[in-house]
Amino acid sequence: MDSIVRSVIDKFIQRAEFGKQKYGTDLDRTDLDLEDYLQHALEEHMDAILYLTKALKLEKERKEREKLG
Repeated sequence: MDSIVRSVIDKFIQRAEFGKQKYGTDLDRTDLDLEDYLQHALEEHMDAILYLTKALKLEKERKEREKLG
């Protein structure tokens, strides 16, 4: 297994442990239905789009400064 795959697996494990501590449950829970999971996924993806947009903006600004620099 390469180092990238290993680091992603490790991050999943850390995230699961964090979620269990923070929320007191995990994905074996039975109190949510499909619509709930879809809503959670939608909100997480919306957050990801915001983070990616910000990261792209910062990278473009960095490149522009470097070009002028």
